[in-house]
Amino acid sequence: MKKTAGAFHTGQYRNLFKEYGYSESEIETRLQDTWRELFFGDEDSRIYHEEGENFGYFVDTGNNDVRTEGQSYAMMMAVQMNNKDVFDRVWNWTKTYMYMDSGTHAGYFAWSCQTDGTKNAHGPAPDGEEFFAMALFFASHRWGDGPSPFNYSQQAKDILDACLHKGEHNDGYPMWNPENHLIKFVPEVEFSDPSYHLPHFYELFSLWANEEDRPFWKSAAQASRDYIKLSCHPETGLAPEYAHYDGTPNHIRGFGYFFSDSYRLAANIGLDYEWFRIDTWQTEEANKIQAFFIDKDIEDYRRYTIEGVAFDEKSLHPVGLLATNAMASLASSDGPYAKATVDLFWKTPLRTGDRRYYDNCLYFFSLLALSGNYKIYFPNTNN
Repeated sequence: MKKTAGAFHTGQYRNLFKEYGYSESEIETRLQDTWRELFFGDEDSRIYHEEGENFGYFVDTGNNDVRTEGQSYAMMMAVQMNNKDVFDRVWNWTKTYMYMDSGTHAGYFAWSCQTDGTKNAHGPAPDGEEFFAMALFFASHRWGDGPSPFNYSQQAKDILDACLHKGEHNDGYPMWNPENHLIKFVPEVEFSDPSYHLPHFYELFSLWANEEDRPFWKSAAQASRDYIKLSCHPETGLAPEYAHYDGTPNHIRGFGYFFSDSYRLAANIGLDYEWFRIDTWQTEEANKIQAFFIDKDIEDYRRYTIEGVAFDEKSLHPVGLLATNAMASLASSDGPYAKATVDLFWKTPLRTGDRRYYDNCLYFFSLLALSGNYKIYFPNTNN
């Protein structure tokens, strides 16, 4: 029976693989095998590495660095897979090497470090902070809080407090614009990245963040849903990597087109619809994105204008794009291209080679979501 409300209200998560004819045993095998390959496979497949007894990190294999994006993704994967050891190792590495306790960005995390922990930059990237906070809340609810830095819920609240209040009483800039409630690309600028917008996270922040900030997060959820509509082209469904606050492409440094960052938007729409099912526009949007790519071979994915005009430059992360398009099927499960897009994803293996990091992160999130295993963990969860 088709649900009439999202998983936040029902506690039920759709397993689209099963609905589309795959067996529970092969779905579970695929999930567990992919986890092992990404985290504990051989040197040509894994992206996770352990250091000593207490540390772990994801390597961006294309750039040979450790990023807040990857660390926060690893933590979300670990909490969804109920692996506290991996989660704690990654968080411990992150807090030890990436956290900035002084300067303009005190309270944030350096977005890129070398694998020995040396900071490559002293600026943050807000997509890391929002994923850190959400993963930490889920960890608190699944496993309970421990001594610092494993007092997960307080760590999450502290991150979100910095995100909203930097600059009010000290140096620095907030990660969200306090007036329009939109996340910035980086704290110092006044434009956004549509793929950073996670209204399904903000709905939960409005329940679990510091009490005085909860109304802001509730407003941010609606503001982000509205912003995503503005940034997506009305015919193709494509969105730029960078966009102004009115949703129009921001072509600074050539990032006003549909390219690597943009791929995540389809996944975000799918998960927001699965969890909250608030906006029926998300179904229309998922159908448009899937329609645009349905007749294109993965080898031919490229950079596009949001109107759909292709450049000669091929996609750097075609497997990631395919995976996020499949995850959008959570919003378009009865649409004309949903099953075909999921079937194509199922038939596609993990990426190998130097650029596998970003593709395979998106791949695993899609695998979690489409199998009904990308879940909300509430306080007092007994798992």
